[in-house]
Amino acid sequence: MSTRALPLTALIFAASLTPAWAADKIYATRDASGTIVLSDHPIDEPTVIYAVPGAPRYVTTTPVASDDESISARERYEPLVIEHSNRHGLRPELVRAVIQVESGYNPRALSPKGAMGLMQLMPETARVLGVQRPYDPAQNIAGGTRYLRVLLDKYNGDELLALAAYNAGSGAVDRHGHRVPPYRETQDYVRKVTLKAGEAPVSRRKLTIYKTLEILDGRAVPRYSSEKPPSGSFEIVSR
Repeated sequence: MSTRALPLTALIFAASLTPAWAADKIYATRDASGTIVLSDHPIDEPTVIYAVPGAPRYVTTTPVASDDESISARERYEPLVIEHSNRHGLRPELVRAVIQVESGYNPRALSPKGAMGLMQLMPETARVLGVQRPYDPAQNIAGGTRYLRVLLDKYNGDELLALAAYNAGSGAVDRHGHRVPPYRETQDYVRKVTLKAGEAPVSRRKLTIYKTLEILDGRAVPRYSSEKPPSGSFEIVSR
């Protein structure tokens, strides 16, 4: 999101706020209704907003607490799912289904075999993908979606084989003639994920994705769309 499209008064006003705003950079974003959201960091997840006394067209932000139960786990991580799905040309439905089946949206999930986080990355897989903090949702989803893209490319876009390899390893898929291995766990996994994800669309073309902010129920919520916003500032997160 660019601050250049915003009035200079917004930046001057931000500098006049409380000492909490004495940051190196101030992000000023205007939503479609004209309200200006001021933050000391880019807003990449639903974020609580606070009214500024005497300035009804301005609000300030603080990050949403990780234990804020007013926001569902799926809603909290949806911006990351959309961002990285589009970055790697994946169906968001597929990524959501993998997270649901793998961890139930629990970022601290740890399997008996050592798989970690939302997308249950094994230690060696995380290392190869460059994921240094597998329990960090942003790093985990970034790594998991990148891994899914690698597997889809390996199996020519076949989601069933990619999911089988995600669960049992590509070596198992290759040993069984590029078919879903006859393991009960893997077959159940593929079935559960595909049922939750639904069928893949025929077209897999990559879209331009626009990120905007919407003020909703006292929060600044990031929104992602393939349609260019008619008003307000926006950021292109994928092309």
